[in-house]
Amino acid sequence: MNTLHAEWTKLRSEGGTGWLLLATIGLTVGLSAAVVSAVSADPCSPQGCSQDVAKLSLTGMTLGQAVVAVLAVLTIGNEYSTGMIRTTLAAMPNRSAVLAAKAAVLSAVLILVGSVCVLGSLLVGRLLLPSNGFTVANGYSTLSLTDGPTLRAVVGSVLYFVLIGLLSLGVATAVRDSAVGSGIVLALLYIFPILSHVVRDPVWQKHLQQIAPMSAGLAVQATTGLSRLPISPWLGLGVLAVWAAVALLVGGLGLRLRDA
Repeated sequence: MNTLHAEWTKLRSEGGTGWLLLATIGLTVGLSAAVVSAVSADPCSPQGCSQDVAKLSLTGMTLGQAVVAVLAVLTIGNEYSTGMIRTTLAAMPNRSAVLAAKAAVLSAVLILVGSVCVLGSLLVGRLLLPSNGFTVANGYSTLSLTDGPTLRAVVGSVLYFVLIGLLSLGVATAVRDSAVGSGIVLALLYIFPILSHVVRDPVWQKHLQQIAPMSAGLAVQATTGLSRLPISPWLGLGVLAVWAAVALLVGGLGLRLRDA
């Protein structure tokens, strides 16, 4: 408990933490609002509607995740840059417990902030999409948490933010540098989708989408056309969880075996 309290105190007392959390909410909900305001409904066919209203409403997470990654990297990167990590490890010699406490505190914060982002984006979609033709009369369902697929997209999206944070924490612990850690994580998130569009072979495109942290993880937001996805929603989130687990494992081993 002392380790958890210490990590919570450090995260809360960091000067930029509050601004980064507000930026996460603002950018996520703001981009979602811009997207749902600009998009128009396509006619639905007898086979179903081609546009996924839940996923459209949650588009802002593709931008908000970048701020989450930076926040998570700074959780330990700042300690390395200032040398405070030596004080931390002198006071709490169990290095695995220190990393676990950082991960737990970061996860708790991201669950709260992620919930605000996701529910805010969903509310924006519910309010704005009907004016662009996404109505029940046109074949589109109203966004509601009582709808099973929409609830799964909401819960999965919150978990997505948490896993992005844990992936970033693991990478930053491994490289011990905030700038390098942020660069690696952002490259992992955004370069894979670019490669999947550059590659012309549809088989390789599908494989890249199945292993990419962002493409696989965000499959959990889909509520329609699941058979056309390169990977199923929960399996896709599982791929991101593997990325996060490997990053934390590598970072944890480095923390234990190398001098601070």
